[in-house]
Amino acid sequence: MAESNELQARSTIHAGGEWRAAVSGATREILDPADALPFAVVAEGDEKDTDLAIAAARRAFDEGEWPRTPVGERAALLRRVADLLERDRERLGLLESRDAGKTVEEGRVDIDDVARAFRYFADLVAGESPGRVVDAGSPDIHSVVVHEPIGVCSMITPWNYPLLQASWKIAPALAAGNTFVIKPSEITPMTTIALIELLVEAGLPAGVANIVTGPGHSVGARLSEHPDVDLVSFTGGLISGTKVAQAAAPTVKKVALELGGKNPNVVFADACATDEGFDTAVDQALNAAFIHSGQVCSAGARLIIEESVRDRFVAELARRAEKIRLGRGTEAGVECGPLVSEQQRAKVERYVESALKEGAVLRSGGKRPDPSPQRPKNGYFYEPTVLDHCHREMRVVREEVFGPVLTVETFRTEDEAVTLANDTEYGLAGGVWTFDAGRARRVAGRLRHGTIWINDFHPYLPQAEWGGFGKSGVGRELGPAGLAEYRETKHVYQNLAPEPVRWFAG
Repeated sequence: MAESNELQARSTIHAGGEWRAAVSGATREILDPADALPFAVVAEGDEKDTDLAIAAARRAFDEGEWPRTPVGERAALLRRVADLLERDRERLGLLESRDAGKTVEEGRVDIDDVARAFRYFADLVAGESPGRVVDAGSPDIHSVVVHEPIGVCSMITPWNYPLLQASWKIAPALAAGNTFVIKPSEITPMTTIALIELLVEAGLPAGVANIVTGPGHSVGARLSEHPDVDLVSFTGGLISGTKVAQAAAPTVKKVALELGGKNPNVVFADACATDEGFDTAVDQALNAAFIHSGQVCSAGARLIIEESVRDRFVAELARRAEKIRLGRGTEAGVECGPLVSEQQRAKVERYVESALKEGAVLRSGGKRPDPSPQRPKNGYFYEPTVLDHCHREMRVVREEVFGPVLTVETFRTEDEAVTLANDTEYGLAGGVWTFDAGRARRVAGRLRHGTIWINDFHPYLPQAEWGGFGKSGVGRELGPAGLAEYRETKHVYQNLAPEPVRWFAG
């Protein structure tokens, strides 16, 4: 436990409109990854706490007012939440920085994106028609397809973008009229707890929003298997996602999985033909690989560069990577924060070690930085790393590292570039750099990834669906498809002038 008495456990489990401690009384310290010191203590829930939260969500859906609240009122509440997020932007941005290790500026941007997500889904449902009329071929038949809330939703979110990933699930679920129980990552729960507080402040009825802070093996497993849960939405790693799907299968509940990626960033020589084009492509390759220390499911961790510009490009990339300012995310001038945990840093170190043994050439980074006033010696820092001369047989190229590691592969032809980019079991996102419009369309059309950026990397739009192919998961978030994940479709057929059928004697 902490050496001082300043840290006291909070009642961070919210079920049925009440904040409380874990049934077992267990707690967990939340560490700041910049110095490995605890800055908060939360309740450590388990299966009993999860069952209580699910029961509250079930009652709120079956007996409460929220599923039957008019769409306009639901949209108004979501807009109030967006207003509260904007009001608390600085506080939440700082909390996200301390929780996940990212810079405060990244944290602020996350809060802006969360507010936009709530506003988008509010506008989406408010502007919908009440149903799609189906022509039954008779003026006496009124046939309409309507959308209804799916019920009780379980949400399991990752540690890299705690509040953003929570909003991508919570906003559409509430817009559709559902109730939910969310389990944030046990190591970065703080901003999700804060969001539940804002939902309560905005006037959401008791039991609609519930949170259980605790580990995946107990809370996450119970959320996945519980028979009173109608949908489970999970964002995280492939192994954990597979377990979620297996746990959900016996009750045949709806499952949405976003499981990460190993994303190519393909750079053609013509994109580097001018000094401005070259600098932009290098800058965006750094952004693709090293934002939030590479702890991004859509990180452009695989640079696939045309051979004729490879040497110059990699040399400049490595030079600039070495100049990235590492430090505590709350410090002014810091460009990249620590990894989220000691476990995650050790994982990154193992990947780099294996790559060097397999023949990769280290161009920058590859080690822990020296401590400094901005980098406490106990913080989980790792230098941005560029590995050249990589090939597809290397683990570091095939598997998701989730750290500040960029691998470099080379191609000569367009066909070879596409083959390399698609040679992955994941299919989440990818980038293409070329000023040949025809080539850009051809390559984007041939890449088997859920999102393709052309001459850019990382932006997303709330209006556009987000998801991947292959082992990147199933289902979609954001956009109309993201809302559809939280709905059931019903066909209502009304005969205005019924007559006997007379198929049977009587």
